[in-house]
Amino acid sequence: MPTDIRIINGLDFIRVTAEGILDFETSKNALIEIASVAANLVDYEILLDTRKADVQMSVTNLWYLAAELSNLRKAFSRKTAVLCPVERFDDAAFFALCSQNQGFRIEAFNSFEDAVNWLMGMAPDA
Repeated sequence: MPTDIRIINGLDFIRVTAEGILDFETSKNALIEIASVAANLVDYEILLDTRKADVQMSVTNLWYLAAELSNLRKAFSRKTAVLCPVERFDDAAFFALCSQNQGFRIEAFNSFEDAVNWLMGMAPDA
């Protein structure tokens, strides 16, 4: 069965200050804007690719971002795979756990192939 996967590149919404520090509010607003466009699409899965985003998010910011998804429920109503580099997997897994606690189907991956297979239903939940 065909699967429509929308890839959101982390660089499209993660914003940093001139000093290289995460600008959480601007990043959150950019993600909201992207999600509002995606909310009108049907039958799609999301791959959130953060591999090239060179910013560290605090545990608090990860929790707040996951909590913000509740305001974006329509856009993130299906599966979402968070793709990250190995060294940030724990952060992505924490974000996924916080999102799951909000009722979302989000999993963290460090392999593109594993993420796509999960989104397509060809692999067990992570």
